[in-house]
Amino acid sequence: MFKAMKKAGLALALATGLSATAFSAQAAESYKLDPTHTSVIFIVNHLGFSNFQGRFAGVSGELTLDRENPAASAAIITIDLNQVDSGVEALDNHMKTADFLNVEKFPTATFKSTSVELVGDNAAKITGDLTLLGETKPLVLDVTLTGEGDHPMTGDHVVGFGATGTVTRSEYGMNFLVPGVGDDVELQISSEFLKQK
Repeated sequence: MFKAMKKAGLALALATGLSATAFSAQAAESYKLDPTHTSVIFIVNHLGFSNFQGRFAGVSGELTLDRENPAASAAIITIDLNQVDSGVEALDNHMKTADFLNVEKFPTATFKSTSVELVGDNAAKITGDLTLLGETKPLVLDVTLTGEGDHPMTGDHVVGFGATGTVTRSEYGMNFLVPGVGDDVELQISSEFLKQK
């Protein structure tokens, strides 16, 4: 699908949400993340018994889409760590402390794209910088284009992406309960971007 759209245009996508549409000779386009149709799910092993998951509800971001030159596209995504949601209030409150997310000192995490590599008909590998707990490390997202077109109700032009990646939390200084609670945290991202008029 990505290759087919190459005639019309592919660009960047994130976790976090980042990505592309169709290749045509046009100026770069601006998109905003639709927070109501975006989810960032995290999955971490719990004591070897289960793979526990939660989500971040507060996500915002912008995408600049260059249809002629996808490598020149760029995106920045911000996650409000105060909106971590495990479904258990006591656990959410613990995750907000200095043991884990330390939201009082570091209320947000940010992903800023640095490069894109097309790897298939509907797939791309997006590299960027993830800033978490005051540390910035590279993060690679495997991205799939899930859809593009005009919204049937609002008329907005929408591009949608799925993305996966892995964050090693100890690299950001989040060492509490490692390895009992997994060091590697899997991210599963579903996102929609709305073209700005």
